[in-house]
Amino acid sequence: MDFAIRAATLEDCKDIMRMMSELTEYEKITDQVTITQKDIEQDGFSQNPFFHAIIAEVPEQHKTKDGHTKIGYSVYSFTYSTWKGRDVYMVDLYVMPEFRGKGIGKALMSKVAQLGQAAGCTNLSFTVVNWNKTALDFYRKQGCVDLTSDLGYHCMSCNGDVFQRMANRDC
Repeated sequence: MDFAIRAATLEDCKDIMRMMSELTEYEKITDQVTITQKDIEQDGFSQNPFFHAIIAEVPEQHKTKDGHTKIGYSVYSFTYSTWKGRDVYMVDLYVMPEFRGKGIGKALMSKVAQLGQAAGCTNLSFTVVNWNKTALDFYRKQGCVDLTSDLGYHCMSCNGDVFQRMANRDC
């Protein structure tokens, strides 16, 4: 299938938000989403962006029944590992269901790795929900390692009221 991977622009925010919504519906976490399209525009496309994004796009003749040509995306940011140094963190990788199995997800992931490598990164990190066997199999097929089972690490989070109390705590 003919497709292109390119850097996302401000004009892509509506489609990024649409696909993010599709992903959160699939993962059954829509009730946890608090950001808006305006947040994405500001946080990803301002002078000092908090994240970067790439888009997978197909030609008009392959558009969806709803008329979409932007059919996949990845959001990533740069972090630091005290063991490995510079790290690229892939926040999301999503391809619309009717376009899966055509190499688009692999191409998006590869592009994130290439962008990380160009920035001096030596590692690509991401999380996957534990029940998504299809995604886990896909990532393992790419040669990725499950740190939870292999090294015993757990992904932890501190948010909402707990985050606010922690941030306001006197040390």
